[in-house]
Amino acid sequence: MEAVKEYASDALLVVAVLVSVWLLVTVVRYVRADKRTRVSMWQAVRVRWGWVRLARMAGLTVTDKTPGLLAQITAQKDGPAPAPRVLTPRIKVTPDRFGVIVRARTLPQVGLEEYQKSARFLADAWRCTRVSVLPDGPGRVAIRGVRSDPPTTHRPTGHPPTDLTHWELGIDEYAAQVCVSLANVPGVTVAGVPGAGKTSGVNKFVCDFAPSAAVQIATADGKVSRAPEGDYADLVKRMFAFCGDDLDEANALFKRLVELRKRRSATIRDVLGVKNLWHVGPSPQWPLTVLIIDEAHTYFREYKGNDPTTKRLAALTAENARLVEDLVKKGRSVGILVILISQKTTGDAIPTFIRDVCPIGLSFAQKTVEAAVAALGEDIRNWPDASPVTLQDPAYVGVAVMAMQGRPGYTRIRTPYVADTDAARIAEATSHLTADPAFLLDALLDTAGRTALDDTSVPLTK
Repeated sequence: MEAVKEYASDALLVVAVLVSVWLLVTVVRYVRADKRTRVSMWQAVRVRWGWVRLARMAGLTVTDKTPGLLAQITAQKDGPAPAPRVLTPRIKVTPDRFGVIVRARTLPQVGLEEYQKSARFLADAWRCTRVSVLPDGPGRVAIRGVRSDPPTTHRPTGHPPTDLTHWELGIDEYAAQVCVSLANVPGVTVAGVPGAGKTSGVNKFVCDFAPSAAVQIATADGKVSRAPEGDYADLVKRMFAFCGDDLDEANALFKRLVELRKRRSATIRDVLGVKNLWHVGPSPQWPLTVLIIDEAHTYFREYKGNDPTTKRLAALTAENARLVEDLVKKGRSVGILVILISQKTTGDAIPTFIRDVCPIGLSFAQKTVEAAVAALGEDIRNWPDASPVTLQDPAYVGVAVMAMQGRPGYTRIRTPYVADTDAARIAEATSHLTADPAFLLDALLDTAGRTALDDTSVPLTK
């Protein structure tokens, strides 16, 4: 008995020391945290303390009628059967500046789908604006409770990107940086209602890649007639070609880029020694050539009528679709990327033989489920909590939805805003890097002891 008392006192002392250390660490973390993280730390405490009760009310528990081993041992032979056990998933809560991340176990009949169905109840109970549920490995889910959306502003540094294959879109609901790979990507579609943030997201792309001489950009903007009138007025100095809503000018631009594609396809093996540019990567001599087509429906619209003017416009838009199809389907291996932007990416805005070849699709706010399906695919119907139809509130300007590479379901991404002054600063500082890819190809062929295959080709000009 004496020994038991001695060990008990020692055990209590160890427990007291451990609790004191835990409290000290917690206090230090709380003091060093910023104001928003402190709020999340209290939120995390409420989530832990109220989880058992909340899980039962939300239907996230399971009744196990089979008695456990201890109950079977202690149960009397002729006594009543042991009461069923109510199993509650175990959770681990991590606070951050924007809310909490709850990692929970699954149970039989309580899996990913049940957590997703309960997301809105969890959001109300945790005082969150939104709750998102994603798989977190076998038998686990990650529940993201967003108390306030992360504010995002982006000030371009003017430094060349370290990796031209990665496009940093913004941050997801987990406040983690979202990047998509551009390697072997022929096209990107961007959809959304006016003012949702489409052009702003593309502006960030231009500002981030402009400091690299291994990237050259051309733009067709269907919203304006001249460059100074539109959203790209501050960036046009870093573009080797630009046209507005004039169908003839756009047609000429598309033709010249198709000619560039043909010349690159004919010479890439001899000049670079590979069949695919992405095996060696873009370079200042053979840059990644990006064609941005804003308000793409302007150039692909189907004109109907029998008068000469309508027939000519119909022929131009049909040829525009054929030319852009050539770039999207054949330009990947020679380093040509097409970014198509439109309010809706339905078949009447962007022909399906172009849209469906683009592996990356983003959608900002949409008004109808049909528009969301056209932008993101039929599977978005199975993920209603991630649908861009729910992003019509002004608070979601700049928020896009996309199917992430290597991640199930759909992800919400908040794209940062780039101020016009910053865009103008970057364009001015990097304007000396602007070069026509056709000229660069001629110089590269001359260096390799070759002559251009088509001496009649006309270089792109602004």
